[in-house]
Amino acid sequence: MAISRRAFVTAAATLVASTGTSLALTTPAAGAETVPFADGPPYRIPVSPDDTAEDLVRKASEVRPTARQIAWQRLERTAFLHFGVNTFTGLEWGTGDEDPDVFQPTGLDTDQWARALRDGGFKLAILTVKHHDGFVLYPSRYTGHTVASSSWQGGQGDVLRSFADSMRRHGIKVGVYISPADENQYLHGAYANGSPRSERTIPTPVPGDDRPEDAPTFTLPATDYGAHMLNQLYEVLTEYGPVDEVWFDGAQGRIPPDKVETYDWDSWYTLIRTLAPDATIAVSGPDVRWVGNEGGFARENEWSVVPVQEKDNGRMDFALSYDAPDMGGRDALVAARPVAGHLQWWPAEADVSIRDGWFYHADQQPKSVQRLTDIYFGSVGRNAVLLLNVPPDQDGLLPASDVTRLREFRERIDRELPEDLAVGARVTTSPGTVTVDLGAAREVDRVRLGEDIRYGQQVEDFAIEAERGGAWTRVAAAGTIGASRILLLSAPVRARRWRVRVTRSRQAARIGEFGLYRSRL
Repeated sequence: MAISRRAFVTAAATLVASTGTSLALTTPAAGAETVPFADGPPYRIPVSPDDTAEDLVRKASEVRPTARQIAWQRLERTAFLHFGVNTFTGLEWGTGDEDPDVFQPTGLDTDQWARALRDGGFKLAILTVKHHDGFVLYPSRYTGHTVASSSWQGGQGDVLRSFADSMRRHGIKVGVYISPADENQYLHGAYANGSPRSERTIPTPVPGDDRPEDAPTFTLPATDYGAHMLNQLYEVLTEYGPVDEVWFDGAQGRIPPDKVETYDWDSWYTLIRTLAPDATIAVSGPDVRWVGNEGGFARENEWSVVPVQEKDNGRMDFALSYDAPDMGGRDALVAARPVAGHLQWWPAEADVSIRDGWFYHADQQPKSVQRLTDIYFGSVGRNAVLLLNVPPDQDGLLPASDVTRLREFRERIDRELPEDLAVGARVTTSPGTVTVDLGAAREVDRVRLGEDIRYGQQVEDFAIEAERGGAWTRVAAAGTIGASRILLLSAPVRARRWRVRVTRSRQAARIGEFGLYRSRL
């Protein structure tokens, strides 16, 4: 029986190696999505400067993901759709004083978006409902800088509704990006105006308010602009169906350097958790972190458990630099000790655009299939979730070249990782080792591994070995595994028996996937 995402192996005991490394094969119960603890294990554990290096490793080994984080990490491929007034002005960062009438996607077809993303293998899509310019892709009650102020569709257009309906219709989860920065609200005096936090009622009533009188209300601390954001979050999370991800960055926009808006992260998080409890909050959020670059590549050894600190009204922030080469290894845990408040399950999202820019520009072309494939193995293959931006054009369509490239990308990955040869194979375990007997010698050049992350991330070093001529030969080795690790062998190796040997682990290393593939390139 193979260890794969489709076929797990159950073992009753944890096996302890003579090296101190332990390993077990695990399987969730049918339909199980949560960790197997009554109240759920801690996804965040406090640390102090007095903790020893051994204390830090032990605590890191005890951190577990939440159910929403497990579900998010299983997505693997997600999409970004940067769309708004910048699509028509040619800017990457808008100014906030755009004429809304510039927004004219006369051929808008969000079903075309959804079909292209589905055919590209994407499981969730995030729309830039509001970018830094403050232009909103639905008719908000709280700003005039919206689609309702454009003559497009007679002022009755609503991109968010069309997007959400299309994605769900094609089996894709819905995500929303709502920029914390807002150049338009700066121009209108709310953003970065220095107002103090005070208790605000959300949603704030407006003249002619058409919402039910018994709609839920909240009292939350916020600045003038913080309340503006809360009102828009309330609209998006109560009027457009289930939202699976809320994506924030930490940008301040292009306001004068002596101005700053301290965002009301704690209030925003509270509202999201109440109205969309299953939604992950990324990237300036407690569920998902930015990988640290916009090239789509994770670190060679990417940890989901990392040291963090809280700043600015509860915002989750890095204890180390966002681009540190090691974010969660033993040395990193020690290096972060003076400032870290917690160790937290904070998995990496690797974002990149299919083109050079984030918004559509007619003179740009999509990345090659080879480049996208390299990005896939450098993100999904390194314990991160890929977030690929595919910007709609001025007609409101994904460009034909990009649609073709998405399909080619999926087909390439399908050829890279075709049939899992380990499905149906015989699996045995011994201390620190899982062995797969394929029944006959088969060529393998791709190996896919995954820990059962319900039990945390534990593996620090491992080796892949094949039995050849009666002796075990190492064919690959690496450090972390996490939710997903894919190794590309330099040349096909022919063998009947294969094994993964965990050589260093923080706690019992529970392998949830051991797949063997022969690419069809």
